[in-house]
Amino acid sequence: MEALDIARWQFGIVTVYHFLMVPLTIGLGTLVAILQTRWHKTGNEAYLRMTKFWGKLFLINFIMGVATGIVQEFQFGMAWSEYSRFVGDVFGAPLAMEALLAFFVESTFLGLWIFGWKKLPPRIHLACLWIAVAGSIVSAYFILVANSWMQHPVGVEMLNGRPVMVDAWAVFTNNTALVAFFHTITGALAVAGGFLLGISWYQLWRRRKDGIDTVDATGRVIVGESATIPGRDKKDHSVWIKSLRFGAVVAMIAFAGSAVSGDLSGKLMFEQQPMKMAAAEAACHDGTSFSILSLGDVGSRDCSEVVAVMEVPGLLSFLAHNDFTTEIKGVNTLVPEYQAKYGKYLPDDPMYGDRAGQEINYVPVMPVTYWGFRMMIGFGGLAAAAAAVALWATRKGTVPKSKALMRLALIGILAPFGANAAGWIFTEMGRQPFVVAPNPSMSGIDQVFMFTASAVSPGVSAGEVIFSLVALTTVYAVLLVVEVVLLTKYIRGGVVSAMPELDQTKKTDDGGAGPGGEADDDVLAFAY
Repeated sequence: MEALDIARWQFGIVTVYHFLMVPLTIGLGTLVAILQTRWHKTGNEAYLRMTKFWGKLFLINFIMGVATGIVQEFQFGMAWSEYSRFVGDVFGAPLAMEALLAFFVESTFLGLWIFGWKKLPPRIHLACLWIAVAGSIVSAYFILVANSWMQHPVGVEMLNGRPVMVDAWAVFTNNTALVAFFHTITGALAVAGGFLLGISWYQLWRRRKDGIDTVDATGRVIVGESATIPGRDKKDHSVWIKSLRFGAVVAMIAFAGSAVSGDLSGKLMFEQQPMKMAAAEAACHDGTSFSILSLGDVGSRDCSEVVAVMEVPGLLSFLAHNDFTTEIKGVNTLVPEYQAKYGKYLPDDPMYGDRAGQEINYVPVMPVTYWGFRMMIGFGGLAAAAAAVALWATRKGTVPKSKALMRLALIGILAPFGANAAGWIFTEMGRQPFVVAPNPSMSGIDQVFMFTASAVSPGVSAGEVIFSLVALTTVYAVLLVVEVVLLTKYIRGGVVSAMPELDQTKKTDDGGAGPGGEADDDVLAFAY
């Protein structure tokens, strides 16, 4: 394998791994802020417990997200220096604003929220969390502005072979960025909703298993208490049933929002990156039908071996143009058009190394785009369906006693994560062979594009990239174990793990409250 191939694997692994933390941080932070707002307005202790429990898990994930995100910046210089030189005049503004404005605001006010319990006035303390959450959302927007410019370059002029920003407003209001932001936020809320649902189901099941909660002849819950298990009182039941139903509603609303934003995103892709959408459909020939299932060699250059087994007539045209009759160009039509516009062979330039003069394959890896597109939709729909089932199953105040259903609910947490990951893999892989895709809709700007083959650092060898790939993957694997262990520990501990003051069994030798007891500073107990 060449350094280019290994560098792409490295960037893909690191980016997808990091993006497992990002949607949970954004979505869960928003839900925790809503829960604390409810506690502030109602004074209901159940909302305070919900805020602290889910807030604890939010903090663990936030810290891991920061640790894994730092490497993203280093990769640009390590393995993608030519790319960094090409996009630097454009990326400087959004990335600087993300780091200096959004992330600093997010981190500062999150710190005030962590250590501000009982130290700050309640309204100020609540405002700190909302500001931190807003910072994470704004941070995501700036990152998406940068990524969307790679998908759809606007607001620049070419000077000395490099794009230079001449219209900042066009860059920051790029229609691709606006739609991607909407889609990303709804996807993050879907992740958070599924997270609340699965964990709350597990906690309610534990209450049933331990005999704390029972049901009457009609199946309605009879809420109980345990004198031997700390925190397992009636308010504990309220925490989990409220969290479960809140998460289910959020998951369903988020899926609806994702469907709307996904439709808008798809229409833009048909216009801006027609080859990506043709590959996503394995659409070898012009037509109007949406492929439910295609079989054959979807990786073949001319699509000659791809056969559509199940398709919906007219649906592809509707997704692209809101009608059922307009034909959409297929791969075999688009390839000659791309070759005429951007060349059939890589330029004979030293920056391409041994790849100079090679024929350009404008068709992205079809198995990835085709199945990635369907996995994104399928996992998202599965998560929404599970949320609807959960609302119905808990209408009488608790969950069934089935262990299999409990395990299914926990596994279901992964579905929205899978939808998010598949969506990003499809978006980035479908752009190939470009690292900066050309903008075909803007007159005179077609020359603003960059082949991935020219983006890799020329002085980096395959061995050096293999070393960093193995090192980073190993570190990330360790961090994944750490996060899973920490999350599992605090999830199993229940609310008491975030509010140790609820455990009245811990006493000091002099009869006072012990570590985590009411006599202690529960602020530090919550933080650490």
